[in-house]
Amino acid sequence: MTLSHDATLRELPTADGTLRYHEAGDGPPLLLLHGSGPGVTGWRNYRANLPALAEHHRCLALEFPGFGVSDPTPESPMAAAPKAVLRFLDGLGLDRVDVIGNSMGGFVAAGLAVARPDLFRRIVTVGGVGRNILAPAPSEGINLLVEFAENPTRDNLVQWLRSMVHDPALLTDELIEERWASATETETLEASRRIYGRQAMAAILAAQAHDDRPLWSQLHKVTAPTLLTWGRDDRVTPLDNALLPLRTIPKAELHVLPDCGHWAMIEQKEAWESTVLAFLARPEAG
Repeated sequence: MTLSHDATLRELPTADGTLRYHEAGDGPPLLLLHGSGPGVTGWRNYRANLPALAEHHRCLALEFPGFGVSDPTPESPMAAAPKAVLRFLDGLGLDRVDVIGNSMGGFVAAGLAVARPDLFRRIVTVGGVGRNILAPAPSEGINLLVEFAENPTRDNLVQWLRSMVHDPALLTDELIEERWASATETETLEASRRIYGRQAMAAILAAQAHDDRPLWSQLHKVTAPTLLTWGRDDRVTPLDNALLPLRTIPKAELHVLPDCGHWAMIEQKEAWESTVLAFLARPEAG
């Protein structure tokens, strides 16, 4: 199956701006939520996976507001994302869908699953859920994101991209140029600063220190079967982040991919796809 950006792009007008997304395939709906970081989009996160996933599912890769594709938002992109998911599913008349969330997208999916246990049938995350237990926090990858947000140079972008993968050969000149072009757009830079600027990070850490109901403490409320997929060599959300959700989400299981960083769906594409498709196709328990 060959899929192009323009052929799969769709628009959904909502009361809070137009949401854009990519659609491919037929079958049970599968919502795909992208991560954060300079130049990220849903298309770039999942374009290589759509052909395999679309053989079995109606894939819907949502573009979160604040990343330069869907209409902008005055809110922090992290705050706007869960609301966008609910508007999106409501606008398409969908509920109890399967969802894949990469990094920030997994965090958003988990938060929605805590608040709305009936929203998702099955959940797949790619890193991003849980908290550092053994590894330092913030992690190497997050610190490099802060450096780019404060000083958006090409070299700082490349340093951050290298922290995302186990094998730096994956970072082709074409990929770097693509990310650099979009990461330095005015709106995208502003979104990066609102999430990862030093002031924003300090506020997040201060809020976490006084939060008596952090998301990680509520993961026991996630009722949907959940597959945690993780790169063994993840330097953004290190592998020990998986321990708490694995223990506390009642129907959680963990699949760890070797020679793999934060972009598990890209760096270990075939292994990740086969694991995810098998999980989504597994008969429901009686």
